[in-house]
Amino acid sequence: MTKTLSFKLGMIALLMLLLLIPLLMIGGLIGERQALRDSVLQDIAQSSSFSQQISGPLLVVPYRKYERRWIEKNGQSVEQTITLNGQLYFLPETFHVDTDIDTELRARGIYQARLFHAKSRVSGRFKVPARWGIEKDWEDYRFDRPYLVVGISDIRGIENALALTLDDQRLPFEPGTGLDWLGGGVHVALPMLEDGQAREFTYGFDLALQGTGQLHVVPVGRSSRVDMRANWPHPSFVGNYLPSRREIHDQGFKAYWQTSFFATNLEDALRQCTGQGQCTDFNARAFGVSFVDPVDQYLKSERAIKYALLFIALTFAGFFLFEVLKNLRVHPMQYMLVGVALALFYLLLLSLAEHLGFGLAYGLSASACVLLIGFYLSHVLGSMRRGIGFAAGLSGLYGLLFGLLSAEDYALLMGSLLCFGLLGVFMVLTRRLDWARVGRAA
Repeated sequence: MTKTLSFKLGMIALLMLLLLIPLLMIGGLIGERQALRDSVLQDIAQSSSFSQQISGPLLVVPYRKYERRWIEKNGQSVEQTITLNGQLYFLPETFHVDTDIDTELRARGIYQARLFHAKSRVSGRFKVPARWGIEKDWEDYRFDRPYLVVGISDIRGIENALALTLDDQRLPFEPGTGLDWLGGGVHVALPMLEDGQAREFTYGFDLALQGTGQLHVVPVGRSSRVDMRANWPHPSFVGNYLPSRREIHDQGFKAYWQTSFFATNLEDALRQCTGQGQCTDFNARAFGVSFVDPVDQYLKSERAIKYALLFIALTFAGFFLFEVLKNLRVHPMQYMLVGVALALFYLLLLSLAEHLGFGLAYGLSASACVLLIGFYLSHVLGSMRRGIGFAAGLSGLYGLLFGLLSAEDYALLMGSLLCFGLLGVFMVLTRRLDWARVGRAA
């Protein structure tokens, strides 16, 4: 029975399309396992504390303003005094956060969440303007006791008793901010400042904070500086401002941020928040670091399966070369069995990576598939040497794939060079092949 070249190539293409079915099923399974992992991490954060954002300190001065208005009553103009309640807000002149961070793993089943413990010293200086910055109708204002607020997105993560050092005084913090737009946090009542007088005072407090995922800081000072050190070697710097300096090594990282009101325009953002209720801009002007592994085993498995069809195509191309160069006959069912083995590699990789880590799981899965396919092809191709050679080539492909997965920045370049190089090899090996004769081969 004779087979034309077009029929053979059509069968190979059909088999590749059929193999897309298990590959799509494995891809869906990766998404399901990733969603389950995310749900477990959310549960761990729910029972401990979520991502943290430090907003403050802010100086808040409650006031009452008495306004005299004339109203018409029984045909006569009557003077009436109206009381308006409000608050004045002041950002610090300087704001400095010095933070040391330790991370730990919390496990639930086979899933692990990375928590952080940040021990911070927050300090700086406030500069209070004369008459609280009010230039007219000063005599119509009455001021209540000012207080200092610090916004902390998840107060469950506070691990120490907070106390404010105000110049030479020590004042305990109380829970809550009293400001709906700021959310959770703490506050401390300040001694009554003499009305009408400009004044400067220093502040400082120690904050031990636990969180999951990310730590953000809003640079509230006219001049803000944040120094951060951690034992996490894979930081992802997030937010509106990148560190001005950073050092990353195997044991952790150091990062330094420096901002000013010229860069943040935070006074306008605060004015919009307190006056118009538009606080998204104020809360978004933050920066920080993410303690989540940027490329976990699920993301790597998802990226690996994108190359599955290329792997199958290259393997089938190798079979086809043996057929036309060595005058062998490989049955479509043998193509299919090898393709299924290549597809099962990704299922093995996913299941092992959840327990052993991606690197070890990749090595074991690739070794198992290479040994199985090499043993099988030794009989299909009629020679142990051919089977070993094919297995060696497959091992090289798996090694190149691992390099592609590890080199995020150069993955496209490496993949393009790989495809071009393999095409060149195929063209060199078949440069003297009479394709017309192959199409009539028995």
